[in-house]
Amino acid sequence: MALPEKQRCRWHALPDRQALDRRAASWIVAAAARAIAARGEFHVVLAGGDTPRGAYQRLRESAAGGAAWHIYFGDERCLPPDDPARNSRMAAEAWLDHAPIPPAQRHAIPGELGAIAAARAYAQTVGAIGEFDLVLLGLGEDGHTASLFPGHDWGCASGSADALAVLDAPKPPPERVSLSASRLGRAREVLFLVDAEGKGPAIAAWRAGRDIPARAIAPRAGVDVLIASGG
Repeated sequence: MALPEKQRCRWHALPDRQALDRRAASWIVAAAARAIAARGEFHVVLAGGDTPRGAYQRLRESAAGGAAWHIYFGDERCLPPDDPARNSRMAAEAWLDHAPIPPAQRHAIPGELGAIAAARAYAQTVGAIGEFDLVLLGLGEDGHTASLFPGHDWGCASGSADALAVLDAPKPPPERVSLSASRLGRAREVLFLVDAEGKGPAIAAWRAGRDIPARAIAPRAGVDVLIASGG
């Protein structure tokens, strides 16, 4: 899939997962402070999977969050709301259920509706937001990010929907919802959190400029990539 514009990356090598957790948590808090000082609100998109869990736990320990914070998700599995495999459930347990963020400002993707209905609903949710202040993303072994997988539509084209229904994901469950690459790229800051273990080929492909989903996120300011364990 041809990408619409060149992605500019700033790579930050970290010695281990603990260092990644600390750096990511401090980055989120600093981004929130900048956004609130400038615009009075902080709109952040959270990543799912296992890698960001430690950063979220550090945010919980520091009592991060507040009335100006608005939480969104980059993708979600189409499972019941209380399923432990849900990204929203992981973030809630690790941080959000213990944070002073108003419940109405935690915008989970309603994956329980099914991919098509949930994507339509979430496109409306994020449609009222201009640029996100911060988008957090991860990297899969195959180069996927959020639920944008190789060989699928990444939503790069101008006019792509803000949220995509994924009906045949190569990882279970097959039905998912993902923000599109174009929507994820409409952000003041984009931060990838990458544990290099098992991701060597994907990182090499990314650095070589190959067309993998992670490379499709191309905000004007470029992206920052935190890589733990020498990746």
